[in-house]
Amino acid sequence: MTRICALAFAGLLAATAHAQAQNTLTPAEEAAGWTLLFDGKGLDHWRGYKQEGFPGHGWDINEGAIHRAPGDGGGDIITRQQYGDFELRFDFKVAPNANSGVIFGVAELHDTTWQTGPEFQILDDKGYGAEPGDGHSVGALYDLYKPPADKPSKPAGEWNTARIRMSDGTLQHYLNGMKIIEVDVTSDEWTERIAGSKFNIYEGFGVQPTGHIALQDHGDEVWYRNVKVRDLDQKMPGEIALFNGRNTDGWTFVLADENADPANTWSVKDGMIVCNGKPNGYIRTLASYDNYVLKVKWRFMEAGNSGVLCRIHGEDKVWPKSVEPQLMVGNAGDFHSIGIDALRLASGESDRQRGGRILKSHLAEHEVGEWNEYEIVADGDRFTIYINGEHVNEAVNAPTMAGPIGLQSEGVEIHFKDIRLSPIR
Repeated sequence: MTRICALAFAGLLAATAHAQAQNTLTPAEEAAGWTLLFDGKGLDHWRGYKQEGFPGHGWDINEGAIHRAPGDGGGDIITRQQYGDFELRFDFKVAPNANSGVIFGVAELHDTTWQTGPEFQILDDKGYGAEPGDGHSVGALYDLYKPPADKPSKPAGEWNTARIRMSDGTLQHYLNGMKIIEVDVTSDEWTERIAGSKFNIYEGFGVQPTGHIALQDHGDEVWYRNVKVRDLDQKMPGEIALFNGRNTDGWTFVLADENADPANTWSVKDGMIVCNGKPNGYIRTLASYDNYVLKVKWRFMEAGNSGVLCRIHGEDKVWPKSVEPQLMVGNAGDFHSIGIDALRLASGESDRQRGGRILKSHLAEHEVGEWNEYEIVADGDRFTIYINGEHVNEAVNAPTMAGPIGLQSEGVEIHFKDIRLSPIR
């Protein structure tokens, strides 16, 4: 997306965020598998680097946040648990001229956390005289990848929101709603960057399959709150596999040509549901669901059209009343309101509203032929869409009744796999 759009989207995220108490999880976050690493009261999830317990000084709880206090430090703190593929969200605030970092993939092999773990830099850019696009500025993948110069950072004394996501070899940094870094850590480029950096002398840097997450003690005052993580290698709580990888048990078929044999349109191969796209129609679950976090992976082998149908109700026909998160190549992440009152953008803005269609904020899908992952959160009348970890749309005014979930056949071959759902309690 353009930087202007990215900045506007960052503002949209701030405007549409649910009112939520600090250091808590919503029912939707719990369903998606998030865990609080700090509840505002205790530090049980943390210990000192190469220590069994939490440091006896240097860190405390202040302003409802994990606080690196003034004075002598107690060293870096690390999570007790280790993570492979993970997503971390946190807010941070720095004192003037302060420096810190969130380091991940940490193994206790050397003297410090940063000798094995890459770092999301935390810094008062202005106080340090760092240019916004510098490789040592806030949000940078420290000393390896630079953030864009127009990143939406906030100054010392104000809270910033950040996110780190590692999934299937892709590492992403987000700052105040904007993706500022994306790196393939399985690539030759990653290896070459490390080889050309100061980290090349440390065995195991940037290649740990699992590791701790660390908050750095750099000698300066810094605060962290709303620190939450989800282990992407684990199932979601109460997860239901909608597709067993072997057959279409639990699904039924609806085709525009009632005389057509569904077996000629839908098949299962190599753990995938394969749809050849003809005739138009859909496959849907026999069971109904109302509030949930739904994950589904899809890919096209050529540009085409399809969609996920949520809360289907009324007559089984082409097309049924439903909320459709779109899958058309180039338009994945759009909403379509099929036979229902039009969804509305959660932010109340109008530039992406096209009647019953709401355009995605930006393109987040991969190239044709590559796998993508939808995360669809249906929570009351609100629907939220993530593509490959990126927040691309959020709408309200959805029908709230339970209904089946469907996958469209719409002219071109498409593959689906890893279809799973976690109910929101």
